Amino acid sequence: MKSLNIALIAVVMFSMIAMPLVMAAGEQAGTGAGVANASGTEESMQVNTELSTQNQGAETQLQNQVQSQVQTGTYMNQAGEQMRVQTGVGNELKLQSGNVEAKTTMAMTQEQTQTGTKLQVKLSNGLNAEVKVMPDTASETALARLRAKCEGNCTIELKEVGTGSQVKAAYEVKTQKQSKVLGLFKAQMQVQAQVDAENGEVIQAKKPWWAFLATEKE
Repeated sequence: MKSLNIALIAVVMFSMIAMPLVMAAGEQAGTGAGVANASGTEESMQVNTELSTQNQGAETQLQNQVQSQVQTGTYMNQAGEQMRVQTGVGNELKLQSGNVEAKTTMAMTQEQTQTGTKLQVKLSNGLNAEVKVMPDTASETALARLRAKCEGNCTIELKEVGTGSQVKAAYEVKTQKQSKVLGLFKAQMQVQAQVDAENGEVIQAKKPWWAFLATEKE
């Protein structure tokens, strides 16, 4: 009986000594895991931050590329057509293709693509209009509609036309035609036509009100 009591006392004392050691080891392991998890979370946050910064940098670079102002030089559009851009007086730009030159005061930007350079102009409604049609093509289309030639006081301007949501960029071609009013009196007839700079369609053609009384010389 005495031996049993001694054994029980020994077991109790061992338990009292061993229990704090086990708890301490558990706490240390938990602390190590917590440190590891915190370290892993910190590294993950750092990677996400770096990726976000890289993405923002790429977006900013692309935005700057799209919004970069066009510079003097020769550009080839995505259809393989060339247009030379030169600065004029003030904020005026000169656009030349073939032997035809158009002028514009619209803000023009450039964007390099895999197939060429995309030239765009800023519209008053905040949108951009791509200049796909070359000045010589627009001039030819307008003059064919007017049945006129680009002689004397002939001008070609790339400008904004329309109102509200219908605004667009167009080449406006103005020229003069010889005519006879009532078949008797010679007169200079001022005519003009607008050609959409994006699709090449004639938007409108104008002649003076008395044109129906005149015979036009082609």
